[in-house]
Amino acid sequence: MTILIAGGGLSGLSLAAHLTARPEPLGPIIVVDDGRRPLATAGWASWSAGPGLLDEAVSRTFDRFHVHAAGRSRVVGLGRYKYRFVRGDDLAAAVGKTAARRGDVVFRRGRITDIRQAGHGAEAIVDGEALGADWIFDSVHRSCPARVDGWLIFRGWHVRTAEPAFDSAVPTFFDFRTSQNRAASFVYVLPRGPREALVEYTSFAPPRSRGVAYPQEQRAALREYLATILGVREYAVAREESASLPLSASAVDRRRGSILAIGTKAGLVKASTGYAFQRIQADSAAIARSLACQGHPFDLPKPKTRHLLFDATLLDVVARDPAQLERVFAALFDRSSAEPVLRFLDEESSLPQEGKLFARLPPSLYSAVGRRHR
Repeated sequence: MTILIAGGGLSGLSLAAHLTARPEPLGPIIVVDDGRRPLATAGWASWSAGPGLLDEAVSRTFDRFHVHAAGRSRVVGLGRYKYRFVRGDDLAAAVGKTAARRGDVVFRRGRITDIRQAGHGAEAIVDGEALGADWIFDSVHRSCPARVDGWLIFRGWHVRTAEPAFDSAVPTFFDFRTSQNRAASFVYVLPRGPREALVEYTSFAPPRSRGVAYPQEQRAALREYLATILGVREYAVAREESASLPLSASAVDRRRGSILAIGTKAGLVKASTGYAFQRIQADSAAIARSLACQGHPFDLPKPKTRHLLFDATLLDVVARDPAQLERVFAALFDRSSAEPVLRFLDEESSLPQEGKLFARLPPSLYSAVGRRHR
């Protein structure tokens, strides 16, 4: 069996790692990437309740975070969860080490212009050359999902301050003390030390926004947050990053013959949070298990209807009334431990546990969930 992975970013490297971690050989495996998005500047945060295959790539770990909403600020513990950060170059190093032990993984630089079915397999056109494979896993070629229920739009600054300004042991999960001009927005802070952090302005925007960002307004909000909320007088922006991600609360049709979409192209960004790292790890493990046990990659868990329902309802309510996002987050995280909320967002909670969470929600969202469920 020959496997081709289109794209060497988070989803492509994660799948390569899980394929090579299987005790039985599944290769040869070819990972093709054009190098246009250097991993050295990439990074992903996530929470998890246990060890993972790529823990070697984790550079920072936290057991609590700050939340600021509805006029209240508090530090919330994570219970059995840990909040972790993975840098792109650390991820590439960890996957490269695993691949080297197997010896059947090839990383190739090249631009993919087409991916198509070819006989009983598929082929990718790489720099004008057709590369055939039994299975192709596509993280680059497919467009955004047919249905877009909202957009996650963010702009982040990697800042260095002249004086200590950050709590290096506690990230800020969300802080709503900032501009809400165009959409439901908050600031996220991931510290690297007392004088260095990623400060990110994040917005959940309605589908009609088409993911359009307003850079000057975003930068003004970041400047205001640093000066007014954090009291930072002197700082330098080492790097800026930004993106607009389509959010879909519908199941995505991932399969096209011998081609399977992975990562964000497969709808693995959770619509109510914008997080994808752990969902990509679980999906990669399931694909590897299906290939090993079934001889094909399609024996995958189906999305849970009730969680898709909550995601769709939240995006719909926030699109109509952006202020609801702050009320929802304030209600969910008004507790000493975020463990019940993180369990729900991981889609591992039971119906009774979810009933207790929903009872804290604003009446408008609670009733909207009920209407959609009926």
